[in-house]
Amino acid sequence: MSLEEATTHAARRHELALEVKTLLVDRLALDVDPASIGDDQPLFGRGLELDSIDTLELAMAVEDTFGVTITDDDTHSLLSLNRLLDHIQTEQS
Repeated sequence: MSLEEATTHAARRHELALEVKTLLVDRLALDVDPASIGDDQPLFGRGLELDSIDTLELAMAVEDTFGVTITDDDTHSLLSLNRLLDHIQTEQS
């Protein structure tokens, strides 16, 4: 991968991260600034403290927005924002 390709990939991932953070806040009505959500911050438990209902809403929001399905076998992709970004990018490629 060339430097230009790596730079483009990093910029696209950063843009996707901002989109997903905004989606999380908007769809789940979270009272946090999207920019304050860390890329490795857990989405559940001590992280954003999402619950099982939030999981379903997030899965539907990701499918509606990015055309990517999250199945029961993909629940590991909901452990952090980075894992969710990896899943979205893998499924879109």
